[in-house]
Amino acid sequence: MLNLFNRTQSLLDEEIIEWIFNCYAWTLDQFDKNVFLNEAVLVIPDNSHFPGKETSADGMANLIFDQVKQFAGMSHWPTRLYNLATSNGMVPVNQSIIIDGALRGKNANMQSWHSTAIQGGNPQSELFVSSYPQPIKSINFSFHPQQLKSPEGIIAHFAHGLSQHLAGTAKILPPGGINYLPMAGELTGIFMGFGIMFSNSAVIARAGGCGGGQSPVRQVILSEEEATYALAVFCHLKSIDGRSATKHLKKHLRPFYKASIKDCKLRLKERRDLKLT
Repeated sequence: MLNLFNRTQSLLDEEIIEWIFNCYAWTLDQFDKNVFLNEAVLVIPDNSHFPGKETSADGMANLIFDQVKQFAGMSHWPTRLYNLATSNGMVPVNQSIIIDGALRGKNANMQSWHSTAIQGGNPQSELFVSSYPQPIKSINFSFHPQQLKSPEGIIAHFAHGLSQHLAGTAKILPPGGINYLPMAGELTGIFMGFGIMFSNSAVIARAGGCGGGQSPVRQVILSEEEATYALAVFCHLKSIDGRSATKHLKKHLRPFYKASIKDCKLRLKERRDLKLT
């Protein structure tokens, strides 16, 4: 018999699901599991997590960026934010970095930061280490005032910038190797608690209600379904009530999120590398 009516259909490609689990194991190994367990929270896109208001674009962007850094456990990272509208689109090129001391966490502090002589702004610091490191003043990030029209989008934009740099400090490459660093960078942002924003800002509705297209507000690597599945893994590992995320997700993603919770709960029974207790 073909058994058409009882066939189980995977929510995502099996290789993608396996990679998401493997990448979570990688992040837990590389970026302090205790910070994930004890400090990481599900970041909510509302005034409870992002209070305050500024009258200028620069002021508002810096306020949001500082709050994102705090939730990421990266407040101690030396950063500078550039407004592309007032800097003629020019941002100083980031050099690779070497970090001594805790990467993230409430009790982390800046012990020693160096830049390397690598050109091109590659953030993968541990992959390219110079023999003659020099002191680094800041890691440069940018925004455009138009991005402020999408609060979730600019939060995801800042979280992704931070998570890409964090992913680059790993002592070993992510699952899949160097070509998967962009994907691992975005998943690291979800691992830090920003999954709702990544899911909600991956696609925007087109005018006239004719489907959607990739968000122009930020760089998108993972699809909205992949980001939502990764969000479900985060909530399951953190034992977060599913409704905490569901009510903040776009309506069309809620059924997929609920199915993802059930799916990853079954799969994680077989993953010893993701046992946190």
